[in-house]
Amino acid sequence: MGKPTGFKEFERRPEPYVPVGERLKHYKEFVLALSDEDAAVQGARCMDCGIPFCNNGCPVNNIIPDWNDLVYRGEWRQAIEVLHSTNNFPEFTSRICPAPCEAACTLNINDDAVGIKSIERAIIDKAWSEGWIKPEVAAVKTGKKIAIVGSGPAGLAAAQQLARAGHAVVVFEKNDRIGGLLRYGIPDFKMEKSLIDMRMEQMAAEGVEFRAGIYIGNTDVPRGVKNYARERISPEQLIKDFDAVILAAGSEVPRDLPVPGRQLEGVHFALEFLIPQNKEVAGDEPNTISAKGCNVIVIGGGDTGSDCVGTSYRHGARS
Repeated sequence: MGKPTGFKEFERRPEPYVPVGERLKHYKEFVLALSDEDAAVQGARCMDCGIPFCNNGCPVNNIIPDWNDLVYRGEWRQAIEVLHSTNNFPEFTSRICPAPCEAACTLNINDDAVGIKSIERAIIDKAWSEGWIKPEVAAVKTGKKIAIVGSGPAGLAAAQQLARAGHAVVVFEKNDRIGGLLRYGIPDFKMEKSLIDMRMEQMAAEGVEFRAGIYIGNTDVPRGVKNYARERISPEQLIKDFDAVILAAGSEVPRDLPVPGRQLEGVHFALEFLIPQNKEVAGDEPNTISAKGCNVIVIGGGDTGSDCVGTSYRHGARS
């Protein structure tokens, strides 16, 4: 490690936030990235434990101590190479992942955990701004055709890996645009959708074909699930046309509550509210559900619940 005593010398510095009064005026991201200098200091706090529990805490097994040290040393380009070796889309995870790696950080025993998520964002944002992220086109094509149903993070990651392995990949999405819940379920104030568009450009250059507005299935979607498809393709046709099919459609079926008043006007599932709002922010169509002047009750205190709260306040909700 470049700074063996960094965890003793430096305190954790979180990413700065846009003030509440300002952030409620728009739908842009309100969590700002660390400067290069601050990220380097935060990287110096990594203890290089020997057995890095943060690696096991990370769902994609990011090699966290290595890129922490590289950021401290100013080796940013090598840091993004190490980060990309385990994570296709750090621009997504560094914004919306709950960071179980930080919960696993050994420094938690007697101090604040290393700000792993903020360092990850600093790395990927710098890589994009410096133009280091380029298409990685397969040198040899296999001649195999792969269909991927669903364009959320799982579908996109599979598409990128398979295209780089030389397969011809087609991604199918029932909504108007590619991205799944990344695009339609998460508000722009948490993750701006230009990040998806940049990654799609890279993937298209790598040979991935995107087909939006197509629903794969013989039955209608369940109650509470939005379907903006303009075309339907049967699973049997997909199996006939492709060598392999990956199902990465996710789970959009909401959990209903058998409570009195559930049938009343003004009671909505979260995605009935969030999806139209994301479409409105994208300039596609207006959201017909407005919280302006309303006293809003959100049942559920997870990320989706907080997204509904943030969106309601930006509408001008009374409370």
